[in-house]
Amino acid sequence: MQWLLMLLVFIGGVGVAIQSTVNGGLGQKVGVFEGAFVSFLVGTVALFLVMLFFGRGNLLNVFQVPKWQLLGGLLGAFYVSTMVLTVPRLGVAASIITLIAAQLIASSLIDHFGLFGMPQIQLDGQRIAGMILMIIAVILFTKR
Repeated sequence: MQWLLMLLVFIGGVGVAIQSTVNGGLGQKVGVFEGAFVSFLVGTVALFLVMLFFGRGNLLNVFQVPKWQLLGGLLGAFYVSTMVLTVPRLGVAASIITLIAAQLIASSLIDHFGLFGMPQIQLDGQRIAGMILMIIAVILFTKR
């Protein structure tokens, strides 16, 4: 089962690379924030239809969650806008490797301190080495 979940994450990663490329091109044609808006609008319509036909939750429970949990949408908008802006200028690979390094470092800190209600997973030498290697990868991918 774990390999299936990892495969799903891998496919999601491929999707992020394609999304960044597509959104970067869209942003060059219509503008950075306009491109991000169109991307979110299309995604919102798609998710609305999926939710309408397959959703099993209760959307009204959104009023019961801690307000900080609603920041995901803002962070998503920031992420998409940033990628729309940077991909045409830095390239897909440089933008994505920088994104992945930042995600790895931030998520390792979230795990280490058990932030946002996540279980605590201590930083160890292997994880720190992985972060250092990712930073080296960023340097290698972005150096021209």
